[in-house]
Amino acid sequence: MGNEFNGFSKELVTFYEELAQNNNRDWFQKNKQRYRDVALHPMCDFISDFADHLEEIAPRYIADPRPNGGSVFRIHRDVRFAKDKKPYKEHLACQFRHQAGKDAHAPGFYLHIDLEGIRYGGGVWLPSPPKLALIRQSIDENPGKWRAIRNDPDILSEFGGVQGDGLKTAPKGYAKDHPDIEDLRRKTFFLMKRAPISAIHSRSLIDEVADTYRKAIPFMKFLTNAVELPY
Repeated sequence: MGNEFNGFSKELVTFYEELAQNNNRDWFQKNKQRYRDVALHPMCDFISDFADHLEEIAPRYIADPRPNGGSVFRIHRDVRFAKDKKPYKEHLACQFRHQAGKDAHAPGFYLHIDLEGIRYGGGVWLPSPPKLALIRQSIDENPGKWRAIRNDPDILSEFGGVQGDGLKTAPKGYAKDHPDIEDLRRKTFFLMKRAPISAIHSRSLIDEVADTYRKAIPFMKFLTNAVELPY
């Protein structure tokens, strides 16, 4: 940690391959330093080096390189209410949250690495009911602006469009035949680009992620303002 980011090593992939086969406390305790060396500390280096890009893309979003309490997610899973009791996440991820956000449900830019590849983009995951209501209200009251963002050629080509799970029916207060009902039904809003796992091994990952985040700026600005935060 504290080094310049030069890409994640192939040992990162090997570590997660082995973790997937040995997702238990005994194995992890024996490989804890290995996790820090090939996953946690390189991710912290990525976050540190990405800070200048983020300042230009979204100055009120934070790149915090601390290994604990910063932008990188903990490897430990919360299994209190989960059917799957595996104690460790089989992926490496970070989120650059708005400075006013205190948890994973705040608007943020995201980066996720697992054995299937890498994905990165931005959005808001399961916002609280009051925040979700504000997003829906903003879509309803600004249809032209929202549709211009949703149908933007850069967003469609880079991300394939706006994504996010939703209700099976119209939310309370909105007609089933509302022209934007597909988006109004969403409980999560995000744009996400996928790339092969090989993309993580080069320093150019920083520039590739930054270019993708830039294309998401109109979308992220809309969501940020919708929940009454400054972009």
